[in-house]
Amino acid sequence: MLEGTRLSDQSAGNRPKRSDHWGAAMARAQNGDAEAYAKLLHEILPFTRAYVSSRLRDAATVDDVVQNVLMSIHRARHTYRPERPFVAWLRAIARNAVIDSVRERARRSQRETPLADYDPPSGMPLPDEFDQGLSPELERALAALPPNQREAVELLHVEQLSVAEAAERVGVKPGALKVRAHRGYQALRSRLKREAD
Repeated sequence: MLEGTRLSDQSAGNRPKRSDHWGAAMARAQNGDAEAYAKLLHEILPFTRAYVSSRLRDAATVDDVVQNVLMSIHRARHTYRPERPFVAWLRAIARNAVIDSVRERARRSQRETPLADYDPPSGMPLPDEFDQGLSPELERALAALPPNQREAVELLHVEQLSVAEAAERVGVKPGALKVRAHRGYQALRSRLKREAD
């Protein structure tokens, strides 16, 4: 049984190595033992989380990667060979998931502008100005936005939700919501500037 989040394969006392125990459970799972499979997934979760957390810092990213590891294990469970160490197989899957996450973050950072580096467009009302209602120009500009961009701008600036709260409400990751808002701000700025000219 796993104790805490130690990454060593040795177990206390005369019990078999954790890798042997988990390998046997996976072999039973491969033969259709759903209970052994469920117990195995439950036992490897803290180990997997500790492994991923030691390589990534952002808690939300860690959660996403751990979920990806578990899904990869499920999809690849037929590839595990019982004569091989289970922990090495698990670490290889986790390592690949971490690498995929880092690569995806690097690709995303090349095509996105962080919201923290972006100023809202001039003409965008301040939060207390929303209480007095939107100007007709701003209402028209908001209405012209694609629905997902309009929703992001309204959640962040009209309802004044945090990025995390707004992302949770619409069911997307915070980064995706920031991108939608950023694109919405750009479109608002462009439209308001055209109307002012």
